[in-house]
Amino acid sequence: MSRIFFITGTSKGLGKALSEHYLSLGDTVVGCSRSEPTIVRENYLHMAVNVTDEAQVVGAIREVKQRFGRIDVLINNAGIASMNHLTMTPFAKAREIFATNFLGSFLCLREISKVMVRQRHGRIINFSTVAVALNLEGEAVYAASKAAIESLTRIAAKELGDFNITVNAVGPTPIETDLIRNVPKDKIAALLQRQAVKRFGTASDLSNVIDFFIREESAFVTGQVLYLGGVSH
Repeated sequence: MSRIFFITGTSKGLGKALSEHYLSLGDTVVGCSRSEPTIVRENYLHMAVNVTDEAQVVGAIREVKQRFGRIDVLINNAGIASMNHLTMTPFAKAREIFATNFLGSFLCLREISKVMVRQRHGRIINFSTVAVALNLEGEAVYAASKAAIESLTRIAAKELGDFNITVNAVGPTPIETDLIRNVPKDKIAALLQRQAVKRFGTASDLSNVIDFFIREESAFVTGQVLYLGGVSH
């Protein structure tokens, strides 16, 4: 039976690549973004949703539930980054980062977990970053927003565990997407040198981890944060 995915931030980058991956496996993907859809497939449904808008998120999840009857997997991919010295970080930018990275993920997790609790099954994947483990200079607010995601992941895993819902997070290393386009090349090169495997990550590296987390056989794996590239706390 085709699984029903809800993936945020699917108009480009990793969200689009992950959507294409699961569509190729025969799954149904509901994607959302603030921009126009870039995927045209029979088993893909796009929704115009700003994940920081509670009413839009609540309405979208209600519509998905009514249309498909269930939601099997949530991938909280939508996120933004900004590299600034702490003293040069505008408050508006810090607020925007937390609204998208943390509150957007929280809203989707909260609403979709309600659906999953009723069906007594589900897999939730959140996105952290190696910037948390490495305490990267210039990324204080971005890393803090993702550290909050890690805490949310661990606590949600405990609160939802009795309903056969797992909640895990993956922490990518730099992957060549728009998210790192404006980061100086020397900063990226230095970061890659801090990894055990000194290369950019790929979408397939990421989907490999997510595939493991969402398997039926992974029902005993929850509350975990897995960093890529051999990075660890």
